[in-house]
Amino acid sequence: MDHTNQQFDAALAVCRDLFERKLKDYGASWRIMRPESITDQIFIKAKRIRSLETKGNAMVDEGILPEFIAIVNYGLVGVIQLTMGYADMVDINNVKAMELYDRYAKEARQLMIAKNHDYDEAWRSMRINSYTDMILSKIQRTKQIEDHDGVTVVSEGIDANYMDMVNYAVFGIIKLTE
Repeated sequence: MDHTNQQFDAALAVCRDLFERKLKDYGASWRIMRPESITDQIFIKAKRIRSLETKGNAMVDEGILPEFIAIVNYGLVGVIQLTMGYADMVDINNVKAMELYDRYAKEARQLMIAKNHDYDEAWRSMRINSYTDMILSKIQRTKQIEDHDGVTVVSEGIDANYMDMVNYAVFGIIKLTE
């Protein structure tokens, strides 16, 4: 499992680097997004991955890998927004944004380690398109929970679904870069 942890860290480092560079371009402009909008943004990315997997080619010169990276980053933004609430204007600086990103990325990593232990690295035997389908399923669950104002009877909340999306997307990145 040490190899998985190293691969996870390498994949997350790619996501973090892009997130940090985009912060330099746009600042934390995502602070104005409500969680439902973030869920829809992740949905767009996951649908594009499924479309590319199904069609086998792209008309826009970006492949599946950048979409998995975007899902990781939007998933972590989603957890930040759930924790802080959305704002009417950017209310944090880039340093604070990176601190929050790192905090929730660390939590996603800890979750991956725990689940990887319990599931005995089953993700390694899965196909990449199964990660896409699992992410799409988590999105549908999240939308349902959002439609119920975040209230669940027996299920995990929106934050847990975002974290699972992050981890499935990291697995996709690992598989695509092995």
